[in-house]
Amino acid sequence: MSELHAIEQMEQKLSHSLDWNQARIKFLARFLIALIAVKTVCLSQIASVFPGQAKPASHYKRIQRFLRGFDLDFAALAKMLAALVGPEPPLSGAKRRGWVLSLDRTNWKLGNTEINFLVLARVHQGVAFPLLWTVLPKAGSSNTYERIDLLGRFVTTFGAHKVAHLCADREFASQGFLAWLVEQKISFRLRVKVDTLVADRRGHLACADWLLRDCPLHQERILAGKRRCLGQALFVMGTRLPDDFLIVVSDVPARLEDYALRWGIETLFGCLKSRGFCLEATHVVEAERLSKLMGLLALAFCWAFGAGVWLAEHKPLTIKKHGRPAVSLFRSGLDWLRRVLMPLCGQIKRPDFQTALRFLSCT
Repeated sequence: MSELHAIEQMEQKLSHSLDWNQARIKFLARFLIALIAVKTVCLSQIASVFPGQAKPASHYKRIQRFLRGFDLDFAALAKMLAALVGPEPPLSGAKRRGWVLSLDRTNWKLGNTEINFLVLARVHQGVAFPLLWTVLPKAGSSNTYERIDLLGRFVTTFGAHKVAHLCADREFASQGFLAWLVEQKISFRLRVKVDTLVADRRGHLACADWLLRDCPLHQERILAGKRRCLGQALFVMGTRLPDDFLIVVSDVPARLEDYALRWGIETLFGCLKSRGFCLEATHVVEAERLSKLMGLLALAFCWAFGAGVWLAEHKPLTIKKHGRPAVSLFRSGLDWLRRVLMPLCGQIKRPDFQTALRFLSCT
């Protein structure tokens, strides 16, 4: 199969899921190939291996035009990403079928510029897959409006009925956000701060950690009945950690293991950054362009993970003594895709190759 024919087949696959014009589909196919080949979002490196006969400088300008000018339909992209993840089996013992969602931020500085992503992801097989995101125009935590706006986009795209439950860390447990989740009938498992006021059995408010003060180390405790907290009647559970408390509130009876699924999004951020595509290496700072770049990364991430799952079905991953695999499904799939796609990054030009060989000679 020729390189051109292989890329054309990839374009056809993408066309089935995305209603883009042919020029954009051609760009997407080539960008994904180059991104996976170099494993970095550095645009100059992507341009250097971008499939095609044009010079790297021309490819670089083409990438910039896409990030600057193309109006990307994020709702359509989210539907494609969800389809790539596949169906989700019901949780063990769960009454509500649907997706577990994780909400979190990842941020870093580029010079004096703060880059801050608020990401909503679907948890599957211990990993979170990005569906929707917002680039926050500031450093630090999101506010209630920004969280509601992101979840509102999810409800518009997929419907609230798709959610088994939402899990998120302490910064997201605000009174206004919880009220909106209850109104939308979106189940949640949110960690709260230790000084969050919770009603005791007599209805008196006390700090959450005081109510769990006699909880043994690493043993789960569930407070009896619903307790008034953050303006809602909620179930409260928690455990003592060596130097802190883990306290979670929920709209329905739940366990701490439901909240623990949140950690899949930390795995995602690691794969997008140091363990995968080096997201922090980007010099893109404009919010709209960063959002488009994240969309391209999300597609590449889902592709690599899907390849890793397929590989593991044919040859199970090696498990080390500590019980974890030697490489993750994502990394296994990414390395395999690199080997498959590298030949598509340009044919060897024989005169240039002969010239390059001269620099390996000591004579």
